Amino acid sequence: MVSEFVKTVAPSATISLLEKENELKAKGKKIISFSLGEPDFTTPLPVLKYACDEMFSGKTHYTPSSGILELREKIAEKYKKDNNVEASYKNVLVTPTKFALYISYLTLLNPGDEILLPDPGWVSYIEMAHLVGARPVLYSLDDDFQINEDDLKNKINNRTKAILINTPSNPTGSILTINSLKVIRDLAIDKNLYIISDEIYEKLIFEGSHISIASMDDMFYRTITVNGFSKSHAMTGLRIGYLIASIDLIKYMDNVQQHTLTCAPSFSQYAAIKALDDNEDSKKMTDEFKKRRDLIYNGLKNISIFSVKKPNATFYIFPKYSFRNFNSMEMANFILDELNISVVPGIAFGPSGENHLRFSFSTSEENIKEGIERLQKLI
Repeated sequence: MVSEFVKTVAPSATISLLEKENELKAKGKKIISFSLGEPDFTTPLPVLKYACDEMFSGKTHYTPSSGILELREKIAEKYKKDNNVEASYKNVLVTPTKFALYISYLTLLNPGDEILLPDPGWVSYIEMAHLVGARPVLYSLDDDFQINEDDLKNKINNRTKAILINTPSNPTGSILTINSLKVIRDLAIDKNLYIISDEIYEKLIFEGSHISIASMDDMFYRTITVNGFSKSHAMTGLRIGYLIASIDLIKYMDNVQQHTLTCAPSFSQYAAIKALDDNEDSKKMTDEFKKRRDLIYNGLKNISIFSVKKPNATFYIFPKYSFRNFNSMEMANFILDELNISVVPGIAFGPSGENHLRFSFSTSEENIKEGIERLQKLI
């Protein structure tokens, strides 16, 4: 018998589109893909060289379950310096970023508890709740993708245990303002809730600034901050990240890690040590994404079927469209069939994502220009 929790986990809403895209490629079609959820850059060479040197010196064995001490110290130092979060190495658990989110759910939520999740929001937030037997409850964002205070308040009840925030956001590319964060903070304190703060895109900011909610008054001990190196240093395949939380929570999370992953890969941990010193390559990548952001934004806003907000961060843009009464899955299929362009339907990110499409501009300027030219045919 399959676990009832596992039965509730839905397959990807876009798997059929991916299969169709691959079929078209196999037939020789040139597909312009705006669906990629990772940087199209290579991990910086100094990071790879450092990790390889450490590996060839024999450092290919188990590490402490919570992570290499040097890496934990550097992460704590980074959060003190860059994010104004008073963490020590004892507050850090090194683990793949996606697993950090799962451990956070597993640690905070009992079966039947509720967790508030942003709508639109990343596709795995809901399914992770199902995996631990918790109930995902979606809170809406306003037209600027900021916190809708009234809606959030109305979703809180005596079963609510935590609120998850993602800033900067996938899929919207928005950054939560200080006013939005104050709403979250005040509700968390008033209702005695935990916050899970997914900050994986914090280095990919074009305008504005990122604020870690754990840096705000009375928030460190009720916040689990999740971050990593996949987006900032194009290290998606190395599966390395971390979380920062109170020592009381860390000890339980470390217990889970000991009986599941044992530890994060040693090679990837050494790569992360070097990545924390490598701000220049990360900045170059962000500068390139900003150029592409401007290119795709200016292109989409001049196509009459789209209503688009300029993203301040990430490598995603999330325009709304009006075309033939198509829902977003129909629209994504139509664009793929007629224009050989791959995008992600907004419904994949929650009900509020309907009538939107997510474009990733993690592709070349040439592809963006050609993609825009093809999309202009929709008019």
